[in-house]
Amino acid sequence: MTTKSTNRTLSVYLYIPNIIGYIRVILNCVAFGQCFYNKKLFAILYFISFVGDGLDGWFARKFNQVSTFGAVLDMVTDRVSTACLLVVLSQIYRPGLVFLSLLALDIASHWFQMYSTFLSGKASHKDVKDSTSWLFRMYYGNRLFLAFCCVGSEVLYILLFLLAENQSEDLIDVLMSAIRQGSLVSLLSVLAFIGWAIKQLVNVIQLKTAADVCVVYDMKREKP
Repeated sequence: MTTKSTNRTLSVYLYIPNIIGYIRVILNCVAFGQCFYNKKLFAILYFISFVGDGLDGWFARKFNQVSTFGAVLDMVTDRVSTACLLVVLSQIYRPGLVFLSLLALDIASHWFQMYSTFLSGKASHKDVKDSTSWLFRMYYGNRLFLAFCCVGSEVLYILLFLLAENQSEDLIDVLMSAIRQGSLVSLLSVLAFIGWAIKQLVNVIQLKTAADVCVVYDMKREKP
């Protein structure tokens, strides 16, 4: 590798959005290391890391530092952090299978979407303008709507973590109790639940749409 190419490689690693990505990884590591010792600190660090998900994209566009490495780092950080939180919740709530199923759906839908993106020759997994689903197009096409769904989903998981007082909590009981409080927590829980529900529906649509792309690709290859 020449000195010029080495410097270029190093410069991509040092892009501002990628540095934010490294900070997010560190924040998540510290957060999960403290999750069973200091729940409030965990929630603060986890949410700051989540906010960084929006900041890195803004900086990438602002300074023209969009990179494939950054996009992959961003998605992997998102998926791993959410997966870890869902695993933690599966150990606190019953039935824990609910959270493990959500984990599986999240990973599977995004993996299929990334792979189908490569098969289609698209530059981004968010390029879904040719999708027949209006909800899917709106999810990736409208940043405010995307933010509402993603924030809602993560806030719901954080609230569930903070509201759990003991292990083996009943999920439905905790949710209903939060809603019945008639306070800011109640309003936040309802809004977060709506965003979460839409995001899970989009995950299902994304999984099916991406699977269809893979099947169509296979069928084209089989043609003589």
